[in-house]
Amino acid sequence: MENILLYSLTIFVTIMAVQAQLKNGFYSFSCPKAEATVRSTVESYFNKDPTIAPGLLRLHFHDCFVQGCDGSVLIEGSSAERNAFPNVGVRGFEVIEDAKSQLEAICPGVVSCADILALAARDAVDLSDGPNWSVPTGRRDGRISLSSQASNLPSPLDSNSVQRQKFSDKGLDDHDLVTLVGAHTIGQTECRFFSYRLYNFTTTGNSDPTINQAFLAQLQALCPNKGNGLRRVSLDKDSPAKFDVSFFKNVRDGNAVLESDQRLWGDATMRSVVQSYAGNIRGLLGFRFDYEFPKAMIKLSSVEVKTGTQGEIRKVCSKFN
Repeated sequence: MENILLYSLTIFVTIMAVQAQLKNGFYSFSCPKAEATVRSTVESYFNKDPTIAPGLLRLHFHDCFVQGCDGSVLIEGSSAERNAFPNVGVRGFEVIEDAKSQLEAICPGVVSCADILALAARDAVDLSDGPNWSVPTGRRDGRISLSSQASNLPSPLDSNSVQRQKFSDKGLDDHDLVTLVGAHTIGQTECRFFSYRLYNFTTTGNSDPTINQAFLAQLQALCPNKGNGLRRVSLDKDSPAKFDVSFFKNVRDGNAVLESDQRLWGDATMRSVVQSYAGNIRGLLGFRFDYEFPKAMIKLSSVEVKTGTQGEIRKVCSKFN
């Protein structure tokens, strides 16, 4: 028990130290237009295709879970992180490159790709009618990007215990886990990542019994057996373009698309957070998702960051200097 408490305390102290190294308005003097440039770039792409928002959010999330929030997911190369299987279908790379190109023109060698990605994720949420928050900046870009290190990314097949461990390894607790998974309120996935739940859940031709039967029929219509596995499906059936608590109501009602999302309801601790976000519980308002999500994002965005003289400031986000 003492070892567990010591481990938790060490993670907490480390996170606080890292957050102290990052600060709001880091580029106020060195590149005053940094945040506005990222925002205008994200908004330009969003206006053409709002589904870029969940792509950018997922891109930042995947970056932070491997080598920390250091832009390592942006590097191109056959053995690079972005080519690992968990990153198949991740979108938004062109948005980050565009913003970086503009910033290099006005503030060469100043703004890191890792910070651009963190800012873009915040802007994507804000543009989707979600909360806005101040993003602490000052990250530097990493010099390592290996596909072999992407195996610790959370998977839709993970059990609650595996997910809990993966988040815990990054200093994130159960409350953070459920809150961050709430980003799926604007997320999408492909049929191939969940069709086994519809037709062959236990390899005997049955469907996942935790799926609401009416919703099962809807999913089967969208993803026919042996149909186009690349077809994209919204993870929130009710308000897929709006950042709200609809996702949690779906989990509560058996309408989650991914197995890992629906499993949140099977864990007592996680269920209480889902319940709280989903709506009133015995007259209590519970947690406010639009308040808790920014806090969890700031915590996630501080995971294992490089600061000071660590790493580098890339000239192009897709390759090391």
